[in-house]
Amino acid sequence: MIKKIHLIAACGTGMGTLACSLKEMGYTVSGSDQNIYPPMSDFLKEKGIDLFQGYDPSHLDHGPDLVIIGNAVTRQNIEAKAVLSSGIPYVSMPEAVNEFIAKDKKIILVTGTHGKTTTSSIMAHILYSAGMDPSFLIGGILKDFNSGFRIGQGEYMVIEGDEYDTAFFDKGSKFMHYTPKIIIMTGIEFDHADIFTDIDHVKQAFSALVRKNEKNSHVIAFEDSLHLRQVLSGSPVSVETYGEKAWWTFSNHRQQGSRTCFDVTGPFESISIETGLVGRHNLYNTLACIAAAKRIGIGNEAIKFSLNSFSGVKRRQEIRGVKNGITVMDDFAHHPTAVSETIRALKPCYKDGRIIAVFEPRTNTSMRTFFQDSYPDAFTDADMVCICEPSVKKNIPDEERLSIRKLIADIEKKGIPAFYFENTESLINFLILELKDKDLALIMSNGGFDNIHSKLLERI
Repeated sequence: MIKKIHLIAACGTGMGTLACSLKEMGYTVSGSDQNIYPPMSDFLKEKGIDLFQGYDPSHLDHGPDLVIIGNAVTRQNIEAKAVLSSGIPYVSMPEAVNEFIAKDKKIILVTGTHGKTTTSSIMAHILYSAGMDPSFLIGGILKDFNSGFRIGQGEYMVIEGDEYDTAFFDKGSKFMHYTPKIIIMTGIEFDHADIFTDIDHVKQAFSALVRKNEKNSHVIAFEDSLHLRQVLSGSPVSVETYGEKAWWTFSNHRQQGSRTCFDVTGPFESISIETGLVGRHNLYNTLACIAAAKRIGIGNEAIKFSLNSFSGVKRRQEIRGVKNGITVMDDFAHHPTAVSETIRALKPCYKDGRIIAVFEPRTNTSMRTFFQDSYPDAFTDADMVCICEPSVKKNIPDEERLSIRKLIADIEKKGIPAFYFENTESLINFLILELKDKDLALIMSNGGFDNIHSKLLERI
């Protein structure tokens, strides 16, 4: 009988939420990770999960019955090697989700290059507000639940599905492990350059997902994504579309302070929506969830109430603090499209001040040259740009590494003041002198960014 479970690479968003889910289900849970940083590490500790800094075979001395190995772990990891040699049973993250949480649930799987966490969170909130007692496992912390997971008694479960590979012993995409009732596909772009060679390689992963589920799933797809349309072309899978000119679309979009209002039209449907989410990208995320909600029979009033009351997700346009009239915001944006959409969405909300875009290119893809020529246009709606060398160093050949100094120069050619920083401390020293009343410091990174948000608020 499995009682004690240990997770290697426990502080990743997906693994962290899985660890908390298992703890709530009554298992004794521990974890190890090279980088122990908030907010996930704090969240794990709050849930009573023992965390080990770094990797070491001694972390297995307490005798776990099962080890879950995250996809950030290589075969050369000393703790993983100890698992393999010891004979302790081990599984990947999605295998564990299927075994312990998703069994016998109707899965709503949210996939795509952008917007997965927000879309998953909206979907979970709609189900909960409609009284359907859902389960969910999402790679972010929902403010309404102060959690990225929930174990419910209802028939539906929302899972944020990732195209990234599963583990060193399973190189297929994580989302291939699930058999969903509904698949929301938010669009396809090139990302994850460490495992995908080009956009066609990415499309192959999504095509495999569609083929696997074309007889048992209903797809809700972003019509405006060319690559997604190509993936779905010719497939017999059941499809509804959302987007600019799709089955589900919106009109009469207007911003009223921090509230967004718009009208949704769909097959035999018309719904007026008000939400605290801003930006066209979030309107599309909302459309996808409305389409899914109607598919499973949720009424319009329940949908309207849930979207009006949705509080958002931590690290997605999350205000970390306001001090001396200066707003410090945290956002997960790192892909050029996400950076551009985030800045554009916030522009109308900060008309009286400047948007100072602070960026750390930290992912395996953003640290490489793949987006060297795409990033400059992503910052065109910012009033000033500050880019910092990533705090995490990776073994990338010089000829493949993103040139931040070239990026700075290319942004300046577009008439936008841009500045380079070697480390977080020099960046903070600059910002405390530069920031003024009504400015927004928009800090974008997929990592902890050396806790810059708290440090900056302390010194403003």
